[in-house]
Amino acid sequence: MTTHLSTTSWQAHDGLPALAAALAAVPGNPRIVGGAVRDTLLGIAVADIDLATPLPPDAVMERVAAAGFKAVPTGIAHGTITAVLPGGPVEVTTLRRDVTTDGRHAVVAFTDDWREDAGRRDFTMNALYADPVTGELYDYFDGLTDLHAGRVRFIGDPRQRIAEDHLRILRFFRFHARFGDAIDDAGLEACTQRANDLMALSRERIASELLKLLVTAGAVPVLGLMVDRGILRAVLPEIDSDGVARLALLAGREAEAGMAADAVRRLAALVPAASAESVGARLKLSNTDRKRLVAATQGPGEEGARALAYRHGPTLAIDRLLLSGADPAALAGWTPPTLPIGGGALVERGLRKGPQVAAVLRAIETQWIAEGFPSAPRVLELADDAVAQALRSASIDQAAAASSGRA
Repeated sequence: MTTHLSTTSWQAHDGLPALAAALAAVPGNPRIVGGAVRDTLLGIAVADIDLATPLPPDAVMERVAAAGFKAVPTGIAHGTITAVLPGGPVEVTTLRRDVTTDGRHAVVAFTDDWREDAGRRDFTMNALYADPVTGELYDYFDGLTDLHAGRVRFIGDPRQRIAEDHLRILRFFRFHARFGDAIDDAGLEACTQRANDLMALSRERIASELLKLLVTAGAVPVLGLMVDRGILRAVLPEIDSDGVARLALLAGREAEAGMAADAVRRLAALVPAASAESVGARLKLSNTDRKRLVAATQGPGEEGARALAYRHGPTLAIDRLLLSGADPAALAGWTPPTLPIGGGALVERGLRKGPQVAAVLRAIETQWIAEGFPSAPRVLELADDAVAQALRSASIDQAAAASSGRA
């Protein structure tokens, strides 16, 4: 089935026409493939452009360089090079077919058959190709129909496609959460039957897909469906219906506050607080995200939203406020200020360098926060009072020590 795209966002991609011309000197023009075509058809902004070509990788490298662009062999063993264009990088991949697969990795061979290349992809909506110049569309597996119906459908036998790459289980639900309407029954049954295959995947790959899923528009109902079907039970048994209910509450609060969905914050809602540390470690999240995951459920604090943001940073403050049901409105457009006085100013007022300065500075800061971060003149007043009190206390202590010595 062929048709044409009326407008294509990649036509304005600086350098792409020259790249396409450089790769078109053989029978079979290069074609845009996958997400860029799908998203253009849906009217969604295109993030990345991938180009497919019958040319072998070494010829692609030569032609890209000859066209005046840098060619980076980012995945040349699997046929992929990156052409660095003025408008941004474009991945160029030679048409492929699978030779062997084990659910995690594939051994591929190169081909000049477009349908064979399309047949190794996961879903019909991701197997759409388009001419980068004319916009002519190529659809080998009725992906257009599925795309317009909001149906995420495996190419061929779903169970076989999952056996080839177990990550497709999670991708099925993520794509359904983003693009789906009525779920494809055959795909759902295959994912349910093969859910334990997820155990063979690295936890980093599972984390990547889960975090992407969590920020989709349909994350809450799709996670609910996954829990009902036991999809995550083998790898993340902590995620249950209670977690989905917490996620639903958080999603509602994000929307009410006008804040974008955040993957780590949503994961903190989805897993029990007591399991946050172990889940973060199992998914091999970064140290920053693991600490955030653990801290996100520690409540709104007692000093107020801005004090929380000052002490822990705006991101974690928003996490704690939203997850606890507190209002984050006070943080809108607010940047935590810097205490407008330092230890040097206290020394100038008569304090000795050392622990006393640090203690007085902490006391000033505490009062400054309690008063709502007043400006410098008020801070100077607080400093004068705090130093005077510290000097009085030191004098009293010295007098007491002297009296004790005379006794």
